[in-house]
Amino acid sequence: MSETASKPYTAGQAKLFKTLFIKPLSQVNIWLYRLSSGRLGGRMPQGQPILLLTTTGRKSGQPRTAPLLYLQEGDNIVLVASQGGLPHHPLWYRNLEANPDVEVEIGTKKKSMRARRATEEEKRLLWPKLVAMYKSYDAYQARTQRNIPVVILSPH
Repeated sequence: MSETASKPYTAGQAKLFKTLFIKPLSQVNIWLYRLSSGRLGGRMPQGQPILLLTTTGRKSGQPRTAPLLYLQEGDNIVLVASQGGLPHHPLWYRNLEANPDVEVEIGTKKKSMRARRATEEEKRLLWPKLVAMYKSYDAYQARTQRNIPVVILSPH
């Protein structure tokens, strides 16, 4: 993992980033993704693939969907709970900690999967592949003091 010098977000910056950037763009992405069966909102501008992950809200019990970059590893899907290097885990990650049964949408295909946090050894092996896919992950890890979780989704 890189030693990129990134300053941590202040509490105010983190709140603004989530409120003005992450939440609104995620909602637009989900809407476009579903409207177009993944043709719009299914890839980052640099080509990285995006899926829709639906978890069960740990407090509400309601479905919660997030658009996320992913890496396909055989039958498994690998996610990174980076949240742009913010100081706290994203809500989708906290939801799957409480209930690891999730639904994944890739294009028009939906499948039930079970989530788990990668071990440190698994993360060590997967991290270079994840950074090769999306270079900013190293900067996000450098920006925060938390150990950004890598999540492995396996077929049910």
